[in-house]
Amino acid sequence: MPLEPANTLGGLLAQRAATHAHHAALQWDGADPRWQQLDYATLAARAQALARALPVERGLRVAWLGFNHPAQLALLFALALRGAVLVPLNHRLAPAEWAAVLDDCAPLCLLHDDAFTEPARALASAEGLQAIAIDSIDLSTDEPLPDQGRPDDAALIVYTSGTTGNPKGAVHTQANLLANMAIAAQVQELSDHDTVLTALPLFHVGGLCIQTLPALSVGARVLLHRRFDPGAVLDAIARERPSLTLQVPATLQALLQHPHWPAVNLSCLRAIWAGSSLLPAELLRACHAREVPVCNVYGSTETGPFSIALGPERAMALAGSCGWPVPGVEVKLVDAQGEPVARGRVGEICVRGPNVVTLYWPDVDAVDSEGFFHSGDLARREPDGHYVVVGRSKDMIISGGENIYPAEIEHLLAEHPWVADCAVVGRPDERWGEVCVAVVVVREGAPDNWSADVEAALHGRLARYKWPRYWHRVDALPRTALGKVVKPALRAWLVSQR
Repeated sequence: MPLEPANTLGGLLAQRAATHAHHAALQWDGADPRWQQLDYATLAARAQALARALPVERGLRVAWLGFNHPAQLALLFALALRGAVLVPLNHRLAPAEWAAVLDDCAPLCLLHDDAFTEPARALASAEGLQAIAIDSIDLSTDEPLPDQGRPDDAALIVYTSGTTGNPKGAVHTQANLLANMAIAAQVQELSDHDTVLTALPLFHVGGLCIQTLPALSVGARVLLHRRFDPGAVLDAIARERPSLTLQVPATLQALLQHPHWPAVNLSCLRAIWAGSSLLPAELLRACHAREVPVCNVYGSTETGPFSIALGPERAMALAGSCGWPVPGVEVKLVDAQGEPVARGRVGEICVRGPNVVTLYWPDVDAVDSEGFFHSGDLARREPDGHYVVVGRSKDMIISGGENIYPAEIEHLLAEHPWVADCAVVGRPDERWGEVCVAVVVVREGAPDNWSADVEAALHGRLARYKWPRYWHRVDALPRTALGKVVKPALRAWLVSQR
């Protein structure tokens, strides 16, 4: 008789430990032998050990700082057993940005791997927290803990910068995560026969929720890499023969440019899934020429992220599409007044479903009165129902799979004494998709190397991937009568300068 679907994360892991006890769950490329090979029984035991070791109660938060590590996954389940919450920190951020997240969510403690020992200790000291090395925790287990989790308990807070530059924490409940796992597993046809290769960071919902957690939910094997390295990924494809992997345009480009790409046998991959609304055509053509369909997932931190998907059966014929709404998720396109647009017209993507978060931490609505999340992305619905993203109404840049909000950078640049006025826009880039360009009105008396001085002031305050790649000096910025920078005019001017 089939098992009833689990309604908590702890219940799900207990089911997999019972049905797939000695089936490989995680294979990791890190150095700690305690974590390199975990079956489902061991993964459940590690979650139990972490739940016992951490003095957490329902609703309390625990932060994590590190590269991809099986302990981060075990920690998610461990905290869920207590009704507590995991807050993964983006390890690419600057210390000031980490501090802003911790100030907002006030975690009980900060766990870290060995690669981030020093920054974690410094951060914890500055924030009045305890820093705990994951390799210092006793992993022995006693009697199993009862599952204290509830479906509506917050389980995961993932921070995404708003257009004002202030971090916002999307609160995923246990029910949200379970719904997303079920949807993603169904659409990708995941089973316990699959091997999934995860090299994208687990601090994003992309790396965590598109394939990794869904794979674990069905008893599949996950090959977990500490961080993305194109040679290591291609070597893993050759040796371990995964059936699925998730990439973004920047990592896919790195794979295609690697000297081993032509020689690696890709026949094990039934698909490469991509977490990006816009995929460069040349990347799609290169993969499709190797008979590997590139499928697409559209979503955001707030939507699970599995919202709209283009599966392998249509991937080659509809290159550039995001596909159709996934089972259980509703999508509508609205105009600037919030009214639905006609078929074939462009509108803002709005999403409602069981995997869509309803709150930003601690208690700010993330959806409208009808439960729809307004994405800020613009799309067109084609006659057969599939969606094509055409742009972003929010002033956002996506570079290498990372969301970058210009206002955050502009605020920092404006503080510099050489900067009289500034704007940051995205410029298309073959490798990264987009890169940041700073257009600056420089104050009188600034030296010729003003941009180096301004850039130096970003150290420790802004993640390196957010730094402008190009700097342009202008006499004035184009502005509307109300003083708003006309960024389309800036982008057009930049094109004329190339």
